[in-house]
Amino acid sequence: MIDSIVSTKNTEEADVVIISAPYEKTVSSRKGTINGPKAIIKMLDSKLELFDRAYKMELVSKIKIGAKSLNNISPLLPAKAIEKITSECGKILDKNQFLFLFGGEHSVSLGLLQALSKKINPKDVTILDIDAHCDLRDSDSDYSLKPTKFAHSCVMRRAHELGYNLVQVGIRTYSIDEYKYFTDQKNNIKIFEWGNGIKVPDIDEILESVKTKYIYITIDVDGFDPAHMPGTGTAVQGGLEWWYGVELIERIIDNHELIGADIVEVSPMRDSILTEYGAAQLAYTMIAHKFQKKLKV
Repeated sequence: MIDSIVSTKNTEEADVVIISAPYEKTVSSRKGTINGPKAIIKMLDSKLELFDRAYKMELVSKIKIGAKSLNNISPLLPAKAIEKITSECGKILDKNQFLFLFGGEHSVSLGLLQALSKKINPKDVTILDIDAHCDLRDSDSDYSLKPTKFAHSCVMRRAHELGYNLVQVGIRTYSIDEYKYFTDQKNNIKIFEWGNGIKVPDIDEILESVKTKYIYITIDVDGFDPAHMPGTGTAVQGGLEWWYGVELIERIIDNHELIGADIVEVSPMRDSILTEYGAAQLAYTMIAHKFQKKLKV
């Protein structure tokens, strides 16, 4: 009897390895995202239904999901923490396993992206970034007393510099420097803004902006409307409606090859599990669509 979505303790035999990266050295608002990975895993272990409505089966009967946590990164400075995540992710990618990263603040995504860049040319990959913020700062010097180029607000800038194509969805706030960066045509960044009188784009329009075979999905939960994802440190009014976001994620995975993913910035609340439960739902959905061929056998 399988009673947990994390179905194997032996990551060596897993199809999917979830790496928890509990890290929040550079958060700029409410803390708590260091507890995000543990909260999402708890939802996968005990709250989420194993039976998938779309595939009419318990996915873990055909997909082995393992998990490990990088608990030793918490004291490290940002650059060292990302270096450690890159190293650990690289070991798993060497075994040709699919890697799903749970944060932690958004800076941790760079660790997996750096590891992937050693396996595949970033120019052949598009990052779909669901987020309220661009995270395109060169450093966090405009608000931090200990500035770094590896802050959560810089993660997409560093990823773009690696050569990844970038499509950002749900953007609702940015700095003047970020605005100058993403409007510079040579940077070739596609932004889909929400709010401020801007019409919500058709999902087809977003899909058409992805020109590569390979995709990476990073979900900062503040990209969703806070009505659906209230437990996050830098919530912004508006954002993606739940089923719109789910459909976007499902369709882009169905039309491209997903090579990696992360969910970040979950900051659990005392009186609600909605955010970590939603993050667990998204992770389960993404894994199902990634391995849909295996499910149909």
